Amino acid sequence: MDALLSNDSIVLRALEPGDLDSLYLWENDTRLWNVGCATAPFSRRQLEEYIACYDADVFAARQLRLVIEEKKTGRAVGTADLYDFDPVNLRAGIGILVDGSVRRMGYGYMAVALLERYCFMRLGMHQLWAVVPAGNEPCRRMFESLGYGICGRLRSWLRVGSRYEDAYVYQRLNIGENRDI
Repeated sequence: MDALLSNDSIVLRALEPGDLDSLYLWENDTRLWNVGCATAPFSRRQLEEYIACYDADVFAARQLRLVIEEKKTGRAVGTADLYDFDPVNLRAGIGILVDGSVRRMGYGYMAVALLERYCFMRLGMHQLWAVVPAGNEPCRRMFESLGYGICGRLRSWLRVGSRYEDAYVYQRLNIGENRDI
């Protein structure tokens, strides 16, 4: 397996048909919709077609979705995404989803660090950014511990029921440093 996309605990890999059940649960978890753009559930058929037709060429698709797989068990424990990829300015948004059953076990931290290493070392990207709800302290601490800095605050950015929540924009520039992960 590619050393850029794995460490001793996890591997970031392409979507497989066997990921359908996990993807179905994650995409249809309405508690997560406030940090994305989902407004309705996805059917199994829609997700099957998504997996079957998925284009992993970030330069063509302008996005990349990888599964976070636990090496020890082979179980999918989340996803790591690049979105809004800009091939001219070599930047992209980064999103992370970790299954609720394994949150706060370091999977998100490792996945972001591996995805960052892949983006900076293999794709030659200049920067990554993330939009994080102001109230999501664990996610904010994770990005800060990885060297991402706050570059802006978006007021009333995310609708949560009948109210709005601020979000922070975190950014990390590729300044040539390589970290062991």
